[in-house]
Amino acid sequence: MIGALTLLLVFQLVGEVLVRALDLPIPGPVVGMGLLFVTLIVRRGPGEQLRGTANGVLQHLSLLFVPAGTGVMLHFQRLADEWLPLTVALVFSTLLSITVAALLLQRLMHRTRGRGESR
Repeated sequence: MIGALTLLLVFQLVGEVLVRALDLPIPGPVVGMGLLFVTLIVRRGPGEQLRGTANGVLQHLSLLFVPAGTGVMLHFQRLADEWLPLTVALVFSTLLSITVAALLLQRLMHRTRGRGESR
């Protein structure tokens, strides 16, 4: 478990270093997660130790929302002052996500039907 957690933190560190070195506008942990994803694709999946650690972290995922909730409460006045643009952004991004997901599903279903008929 320690080795797998170290691996996760190393990828986060590498992502952070790359973001700062290349002055990228993306959070370092996101870059690290992308690098980990590519590594897992190349290795054809996670090892048993990493799989077990990831499942353990996912079981306690709700604990990771505590700092975010604290941050929201810390900046509550700012949220109250800027509620309209935040609401518009949330509604727009939600509608955009639903639209993209629906279009993608429709396209994949069409592609799957096309393959079934050609056999």
